[in-house]
Amino acid sequence: MAAVAVVGALTLTGCGSSSSGGGGLKADSGSGGGSKTYTIAFEGPLSGDNAQLGINEVNGVELAIEQANADKSLGFKLKLLKADDVGDPAKAPAAAATVIQDTNVMGVVGPSFSGATQAVGGKYGDAGIAIVNPSASNGELQDQGFKTWHRVIPNDYAEGPAAADWLAKSVKKVIVVSDKSAYGDGVAGAVSKELKAKGVTVIEQAADATATKDYGPIAQTVKSSGAEALFYAGYDAQGAQFAKALKAVDYTGVRMSGNGVKSDVFTKGAGDAGNGWYFSCGCADATTSSTAKDFAAAYKAKFNTDPSTYSPEAYDAANIVIQAIKTAKGKGSVTRSSVNDAVSAIDYKGITGDIKFGSNGDLPEGSGVVNLYQDENGTIKSLGDITKAAAAK
Repeated sequence: MAAVAVVGALTLTGCGSSSSGGGGLKADSGSGGGSKTYTIAFEGPLSGDNAQLGINEVNGVELAIEQANADKSLGFKLKLLKADDVGDPAKAPAAAATVIQDTNVMGVVGPSFSGATQAVGGKYGDAGIAIVNPSASNGELQDQGFKTWHRVIPNDYAEGPAAADWLAKSVKKVIVVSDKSAYGDGVAGAVSKELKAKGVTVIEQAADATATKDYGPIAQTVKSSGAEALFYAGYDAQGAQFAKALKAVDYTGVRMSGNGVKSDVFTKGAGDAGNGWYFSCGCADATTSSTAKDFAAAYKAKFNTDPSTYSPEAYDAANIVIQAIKTAKGKGSVTRSSVNDAVSAIDYKGITGDIKFGSNGDLPEGSGVVNLYQDENGTIKSLGDITKAAAAK
């Protein structure tokens, strides 16, 4: 894997073109005239309880675009369109409509959440806009028939079993709690199935994030279950409430969650109740990765904070769209269709790995790495590849 500090360092080819319309509408050839401007959209939560994830990601996209625009040889300029869906499937269609109606949009990074993606993946596909998704991990999204689907991370059917295998190293009874979101049910199902296959006793419970205001009762259920470990399939703000409730009932088993809880929203919200929690995530730690040093330095210089969960994946996703635009431009016509075709055919060496897409738009089976993280006194530390990590203590 090669670190990519600026888009100019990529092995890109092509020159001049512009799009004046949506999918399939032919752009001009770019012979003569000034450089054209294309738009890359980001859809995700930029407000509400789960905004931190969206901020992590949109920052990565913004940095990629800024670096691309600094490359004088690129031959075109880029703009960023931000569409806030609050991470809510009900609000995702309005956010997607804003993106789709802008005929200059050639690709979208996002939506961040699986439920929002389920709500609008078909709409982006019908509009011909390439989706390059950095974080929506539900293991069935690739099978929904979205015409322009691409995802740069392992899905829950890879991450969930990896988390289960790690838990099975040290425990024989696990309670799995889903928040009943599309993401939560997906990862909970994947974890439960693998645990059972490993001979672990599984207790399945639910704490609907849209209805649960008091996590005391579900925490007491966990405590009284006798389970040696908990896996919570949900998101960070609710995970923080759950952590506090578990501490209040003095639950001392292994506490683990998936990628949805790995954020400073959890660490700040949970406080010392979050200490010791583990997280599985098909995401890279840009602060420790040897391939992301330049990215991490540039991110911190621009945003005055370290890159966090899915920042590097969003950066890679944006650069994939940028490279696809340049490839389409080199072939003479930048349209939504030609850009999507270029994304589908890409073999991109990014800061998170070597990314290429299978026929269903996902990473080929077996690619991508699931990492293990732990909250250590309010700081989320990387423990490396989960398949190589020591068992829980």
